Amino acid sequence: MKNQSCDEIPWEQLPPDNLTTITEFLLLGFSNLHEKQLVLFPIFLCLYLIILSGNITIVTVICLEHSLHIPMYFFLGVLSVSETCYTFVVLPKMLINLFSVLRTISLISCAVQMFFFLGFGVTNCLLLGVMGYDRYAAICHPLRYPILMNWRVCRLLAATCGVSGFLISLVGTTLVFILPFCNSNKIEHYFCDISPVIHLACGDASINELVIFICGVLVLVFPLTFICISYGFIVSTILKIPSAEGKRKAFSTCASHLTVVVVHYGCASFVYLRPSRISSSKDQLVTVTYTIITPLLNPMVYSLRNKDVQIAIRKVISWGGFSFKNI
Repeated sequence: MKNQSCDEIPWEQLPPDNLTTITEFLLLGFSNLHEKQLVLFPIFLCLYLIILSGNITIVTVICLEHSLHIPMYFFLGVLSVSETCYTFVVLPKMLINLFSVLRTISLISCAVQMFFFLGFGVTNCLLLGVMGYDRYAAICHPLRYPILMNWRVCRLLAATCGVSGFLISLVGTTLVFILPFCNSNKIEHYFCDISPVIHLACGDASINELVIFICGVLVLVFPLTFICISYGFIVSTILKIPSAEGKRKAFSTCASHLTVVVVHYGCASFVYLRPSRISSSKDQLVTVTYTIITPLLNPMVYSLRNKDVQIAIRKVISWGGFSFKNI
């Protein structure tokens, strides 16, 4: 009679002697690149510094420049803070591991990293949905806009995004780490994401995966559908504007948001809208896109395409005693 493995029988029925408690994981992301990791380090470091400086600049300018004290830039500022924290959870550890031979992370640290990564990630998804609603209210209901998006509503929406994001993250992280880990401790990723970690759990995780998948649908599909419907009304309203200049200005206020939405939701959907135990060799490349490229894209798109932000940056720099003419 063949012996059943840990994956084939419920872990509760296994003798205690057959269970090996894992207290730390090995992060194997990029380890297959060998010497090429030394090339990745300066590239990722430069991108991380650009992300930090870009988002800090956006937040500083929005706080200091009175003309940007409107809902659209309020949500952009909140998104920039969330993006900065989002990258801080993952990138410093990844940069250290590129130079480290023993890439260990404790079980508790892995759970904490997953909790904050998912928390800020879900918050970003919800904020992008709220920003879509803000554009809908501004373009489709300009006369009612000050009432629809007053400061009390804005703060309530931002707080709701943050609280909801971390509640959903708490559910997802708990569902992963209540499972026992008695198999390999090697995570085929550069941080503790749901799919590669739950792949290491022993026993039946089908219920856990189903709940996590449902949460993924709620976080990604519902806001994205809401954004698409909002932009359907926005496009319909813009096409009714008689002047070409009016149409161009209306479209320009939405282009930056749409660019970030397409990249963020597209990559996140590829990774999370499928069973957690199905992994792909492309996952690391895709996660690099939404952990590095999207946070980098946010300040660059909004600053390069937005004249209001450009003017505000010049004002703030001039207040500091500098002038673009002297640079």
